[in-house]
Amino acid sequence: MRAFNTPKKRLRLRSVLRRGHLGVALVAVTLASASMTLLGVLALKVYADHNLHLIARSINYTVEAAVVFDDRAAATEALAMIASTEAVAEARVYTADGELLAQWMRPENGLLSRVEMLLADALLEQPISVPILHQGREIGLVTVRGHGANMLRFLLSGLFGVLVCTALSAWSALYLSRRLLGGITGPLQQLAEVAHAARRERAFDRRVPPADIAELDSLGNDFNALLDELESWQSHLQNENQTLAHQASHDSLTNLPNRAYFEARLTRTLRTLNKAREKAAVLFLDSDRFKEINDSYGHATGDAVLVAVATRVRAQLREGDVVARLGGDEFAILLTPLHKIEDAQRIADKIIASMLEPIEVPGQVSVVSSLSIGIAVYPEHGATAQELLSAADSAMYQAKRLARGGQHLAELECPANTVITRS
Repeated sequence: MRAFNTPKKRLRLRSVLRRGHLGVALVAVTLASASMTLLGVLALKVYADHNLHLIARSINYTVEAAVVFDDRAAATEALAMIASTEAVAEARVYTADGELLAQWMRPENGLLSRVEMLLADALLEQPISVPILHQGREIGLVTVRGHGANMLRFLLSGLFGVLVCTALSAWSALYLSRRLLGGITGPLQQLAEVAHAARRERAFDRRVPPADIAELDSLGNDFNALLDELESWQSHLQNENQTLAHQASHDSLTNLPNRAYFEARLTRTLRTLNKAREKAAVLFLDSDRFKEINDSYGHATGDAVLVAVATRVRAQLREGDVVARLGGDEFAILLTPLHKIEDAQRIADKIIASMLEPIEVPGQVSVVSSLSIGIAVYPEHGATAQELLSAADSAMYQAKRLARGGQHLAELECPANTVITRS
């Protein structure tokens, strides 16, 4: 069986930048915290060592007389007086012969005390020995072991401070990361939205807003300039398409709809009328003297006559009616809505009357033309566009035979409802 590779899930730029930035910030904060902690421990060790040496010297000066006179009680009292108030775990005083003269030990207080001693043994030089001198001669020795009570408090306080600083640094890094990501990904997201709208919806009127970052603002301006060009091209293409569509559906001479447009419009209208059970009329018009005018005065005069006929016919129609040039000197009219047949006959009379006035043509020539009109009514004379046009065409030829410049109503299939002829 063939194995299909599943597409790899792609990360978003915001996620990549956030992970990278937070990773760098976390490493930096961790290193800074570790460095601060290490420096703090080293400083604490130096301070504790120095303090322990000072305690040993203080004991040395205090017990010097007791050692000189070999007074155990005085040495023990002086040793306890100093050691009990300082961070001392154990202190001893020896004579020059190495004999123990006095000793003091801090009492154990459980687990915490043992932890403090372990901390002191780990950080301090244990024990510290200081010779007792009298008149330049060594008469004894003081040994001191430090206690970690103060060290533990200082260490815990320092660690708490480091944790607070780390938390504040992490929060600051997160806040700055969000601002940085917003400054970078915000303009890119807006650019992507505008690009998607242009690609999917052809919305070339949208623009990328300005950005605070110079490079991203320059990118947005370049993209907006590209959108300006695309919008200009789209407008140009739309105008071209509208022009081509108009040319495809209209006659270039009279600017009237052509046969294809008229037939499509008639078909749609009949489909609507069939549901509403309403009437419509188709008038078929043909010029009676066009060939004679064209042959006598030339094609320019013939074109002028056609334009004049189209203008006069259009002026006699209602707003919703449609007139088209079918070809040559033939025209067709769609009258809708039609309440009664007499309305179509009345409009046909108005059109015929409008042709009585001579037509002014180039060359200071006036010509007179007339129209023969055939009328077909839906649904009496046909249920389809072709049937109505054919019926109106036949009625027009019947009008020509009877009297040029007149109108004729198409014949019904039933002989009882025959013709009404008006000339």
